[in-house]
Order: sequence, then C-alpha cells, then structure tokens
Amino acid sequence: MSLTMTSRIDTSGALGVDGIAKSILVLRHQNILLDCDLAALYGVTTKRLNEQVKRNLARFPIDFMFQLTAEEETALRSHFATSKKPTANRGGRRYLPYAFTEQGVAMLSSVLSTERAVAVNIEIMRAFVRMRSVLAANKELARRFAELENRLDKKTATQDKAIAAIMSAIRQLMNPPIRRTRGIGFTAKFDE
Repeated sequence: MSLTMTSRIDTSGALGVDGIAKSILVLRHQNILLDCDLAALYGVTTKRLNEQVKRNLARFPIDFMFQLTAEEETALRSHFATSKKPTANRGGRRYLPYAFTEQGVAMLSSVLSTERAVAVNIEIMRAFVRMRSVLAANKELARRFAELENRLDKKTATQDKAIAAIMSAIRQLMNPPIRRTRGIGFTAKFDE
C-alpha cells in the first residue's frame, strides 16, 4: 500500500471478490478498506472520494468511517514496506488516510451513485460476506481440532498406562528374580 494515492488493488483486470478481499484489512478489530483502495476500485481519485464523503459527513458516523492515527499509518506503511512519508515538496498525501468499515462502504454507494460505484459496492459486500463465512468456518475447524486433540490426549494417556504395564512385564521377564535354592542335605557354615 502506498499512501501517495496509489492503491494496492490491480484494476486492470476484471473486478473480483478475491481481489477486493485481499485489500480488506483488520484495524481496531474491524474489517476495513482504505480510502485509496476504494478510490481505485471506484475509478476516482482519493481526493475526489474524500470530497464526496466530507460533503455528506452526516452519513458517516465513527462506526462507518474513521481517520487513521499516525501510529496506525506508520504500522501500515512498514507492514506493506512502502517508502517514507511524502513531503510537501514531493507531492502525495498530506493527511492521514480514512478507513471505511463494511457499513461505511455500503453508505458510499449513496454518495457515489455511478454505475461503477454500484457494481463495485456489490462486489465489496460479497467480499465481506465471504470473509465472514471463512472466519466462521475457521472457528468451526478450530473447535473440531480442539475436540480431536482432547480425545487423542485421553487415548494417549490410557495407551501410555498400558504401554508402561507391558514394559514392566517385559522387564520382569528379562530379569527374573534370583531364587535361593536350598541344597540337599545338611550344609552348615561355621565361622571360627
């Protein structure tokens, strides 16, 4: 992700759920899309997208859209290994990026009412739904795996006890106890 109005989304190919899903990030325990990625999807500049949002700010409460902190931006910048922050001399963004939650992206369709915006919003909603179903499937898989581990632990404990008993029996067979035999007749030992 470059924060100089360049998106991580390849818009040269057909718009697809998988491509959109790759640009969905988790930030503040929410699935979000950054303004630069959304602008690339909608085929507008980030500046134009944010202008439309600011004109309709009442439609975007904090749970629909929020601005990243400087720390979050730095973390994203280092996560995606982008170059250092642009300066006023070099161009690029001069403000922190905005993050849109699923509800915020849905609200964008009423702000950007082009045919492309409607088509993009449909694909984005499908990507969010797919992500939720994958997460739910992963939780179910994790639960089943934990159950399997518990069953194996119980079986292993039982088998360990049985193996220990078998090993003890084998050791006894390999080292039979020394029996003292009495000699025939009278044998006495006298110490003088």
